[in-house]
Amino acid sequence: MDVETGTDSELVLIGGCYEQIIFGYRIKKAGQNWNPEPDFTHHAHTASLTTVAINDCYVATGSKDETIQLYNMKKKIDQGSLLYHDGTITCLEFYGKTHLLSGAEDGLICVWDIKRWDCLKTIRAHKGHVSSLSVHPSGKLALSVGTDKTLRYVVTTWTNQWSPAGDNYIVVSNNELDVYNLVTASIHGTIVCKTRISSVKFIMESIVAIAGDEEYVRLYNTNTKTCLSEFKAHDTRVKVMHFFSVAQSHVLATASSDGYIKLWQIDIKKIQSCPVLLSKVNTSARLTCLAVWLSIPQSIAQRTEEQVTQCEGDKSSIKLSKQKKVRLKEATLDGGKQPQKRKREILYKSEKAVETKEKRKKRLQMNTSQ
Repeated sequence: MDVETGTDSELVLIGGCYEQIIFGYRIKKAGQNWNPEPDFTHHAHTASLTTVAINDCYVATGSKDETIQLYNMKKKIDQGSLLYHDGTITCLEFYGKTHLLSGAEDGLICVWDIKRWDCLKTIRAHKGHVSSLSVHPSGKLALSVGTDKTLRYVVTTWTNQWSPAGDNYIVVSNNELDVYNLVTASIHGTIVCKTRISSVKFIMESIVAIAGDEEYVRLYNTNTKTCLSEFKAHDTRVKVMHFFSVAQSHVLATASSDGYIKLWQIDIKKIQSCPVLLSKVNTSARLTCLAVWLSIPQSIAQRTEEQVTQCEGDKSSIKLSKQKKVRLKEATLDGGKQPQKRKREILYKSEKAVETKEKRKKRLQMNTSQ
C-alpha cells in the first residue's frame, strides 16, 4: 500500500516472524525523526506467520495455523479471528476500507466484508495452493497465481503485482520478472536476475525494486529493462519489502533474515543515486513478513465520516470467533525476550479451528452423499 500523508503522520513498522509473534515499532514524527520505538509485541498465532496486510484501521495476519488474525490499530486491540480456509494462509490484501481478500493452500480465495467480517464469496481459484493475489486499483478485478502453474496463462509463477496506475502488472517466476500490459494481456518485457526473486515493489509506474536471495536491492526500469541502481541493504538475504510515501519522503522498508528492519529514503528525481539509510531496528527474530501502518492526521480522516464510524462502530456487528479482545502488549526495550505465551487463548483458538474444520468436513460429506 503506497500512501502519502503529511508531516503530522505517525507510522508503525509491523513485522511477523517464525516465532509466531507480531512486532510493532512506532515512529512518532515521520519526516523529522525516523528513530523507531518499541510499541507492542503480540503472540499472534499458534504457528509461524506467513503474511500481513494493512489498511487505515486494521492489520491482518495470516499463518500456518490456518487462521487470519485481526487487530484494530486505532484501539490497539486484538479484534478476533477469521476461520474458513483449510490450509496455510499464503496471502492477504485489503481493498480500501470495504474488503479483505485472502488466499490459502486450499486453493480458495475468500472475499471478506470489513464492516461485518462476513465471508461474502469464496472462489476456487487454483487446483494447487494460492501463492499470491493482487487487486487492481479500480477494485473491479484481481489476479492470482498458484502452484498449479497458472495465472490462467502464465507458467510456474509465484507472485504478481499491479502497477500504481493499474496499466501494467508483473509476474515473477524464480529469477525472472515478466511485465504485462493490461490491454493486450501480453508480455512486453522480461527482467532476468542472478538469483531467485524474493520480493518486488513498485516505486513508480515504470520503476520497481527487486530483492532476491542476496543482500542487495536493485531498482529497474520496466520499460527499458535496465538496472538503474543497486545497494547493499542487509548482511544476509532480503526477505520482504514495503514501499510508502510520507512527509514528502519516498521510503522503502526492507526486512531480512538477519532480524533487521531498515528504512531507505529514495530520491525519485535522482533515482540512480544510492538510497539514504534513515533508520534500522533489530527485532532479534527470523522475519517472514513486513508492512507499514500509517496513522492519518485528523484533518484528512474527517473527509469521510463513514471511515471513522467503520472503525469505531464495528463492535456490535462483528462476527468473529468468540474470544475476549486482548490488549496488545507493551513492548519491552530489551527487544531480545519473547513475550509470555497466552496458553489459554492459544488452546482456545486451536480448539475453535479444529471444531470449525470438522463442521466443514461434515457439510461436504453430506453434500457428496446427496
